Amino acid sequence: MLIIIKKDILNYMILLVWELMILDKNHVYRMFKNIIEKGMVLTDEPMSKHTSFKIGGPVDVFVSPGTMEELASSIRLCKDEGLHYLVMGNGSNLIIRDKGMRGVVIKVSDSMSNIRVEGTKLIAEAGALLSVVSKIALRHSLTGLEFASGIPGSLGGAIAMNAGAYGGEMKDVVSKVLCLDTNGNFVEYENRDMNFGYRQSRAQNENLIVVQVEMELKEGKYEDIKAYMDELTEKRTSKQPLHLPSAGSVFRRPEGHFAGKLIEDAGLKGLTLGGAQVSEKHSGFIVNVGNATGDDVINLIKVVQKTVSDKFDVKLETEVKIMGEE
Repeated sequence: MLIIIKKDILNYMILLVWELMILDKNHVYRMFKNIIEKGMVLTDEPMSKHTSFKIGGPVDVFVSPGTMEELASSIRLCKDEGLHYLVMGNGSNLIIRDKGMRGVVIKVSDSMSNIRVEGTKLIAEAGALLSVVSKIALRHSLTGLEFASGIPGSLGGAIAMNAGAYGGEMKDVVSKVLCLDTNGNFVEYENRDMNFGYRQSRAQNENLIVVQVEMELKEGKYEDIKAYMDELTEKRTSKQPLHLPSAGSVFRRPEGHFAGKLIEDAGLKGLTLGGAQVSEKHSGFIVNVGNATGDDVINLIKVVQKTVSDKFDVKLETEVKIMGEE
């Protein structure tokens, strides 16, 4: 009889905890609905819908603010209520685990993607895609952003990690960056104050949220700009597995080496675990070749890191961020 009572109590406690979790989730949802008018608030949203890898379990509460003010209000709400949260852009540099994420994900998306041109200045909100920003520059015959035309992801994420390709980096064109600090206050920085480095910036190091970016470009000829962009596009499509879901280059460039070459020289090109594969086209990429899970990708990353370390005594550090409940 004592065992039966214990089991009943245990079952009741589990049910009570579950009900409280649902109630808390719904409460958080309602709080965000009170401050988000132009954006979107969802519960149990699959993160696979919001990452370029097309993987990731559900997040408790998903928020997509419609304006800079709604974004600031969302940050303040999380701080005031002690909510765990992640701010993301287009999800092109994220691996979300299969169990998903607890807390709140705030996505700076195309609802915050306004772009305007003032002479040689291009001002864009953080949710604008780099590909779109570079096309606007082309349309106005402004040169300087050609290198970014094929970089996946949003402008905010590109600034935070100082994205670059083919000899160009975001630091080369940025003049001012408007950010939100961890208290939800707006702060503006000049280029020299952003502490740009290789795949890093002040925004990344201090958990600032990029909201708007001013870029100083140069006048050029439309035909020359387009020709260079077409050339870079051809290079990317011929060398990178753009036809498959991925997060771009998985590993940072180790000093004195190239990650892709080390991986290929280690005999790992084409290695497949579950639905994840070291790309047969570019060994620096891991791709989703068919319903890959977060575990597939993470385990493949670990195999690559150990193999390269054992063979060449080089430590490969991930450039992508791995998030979510283990």
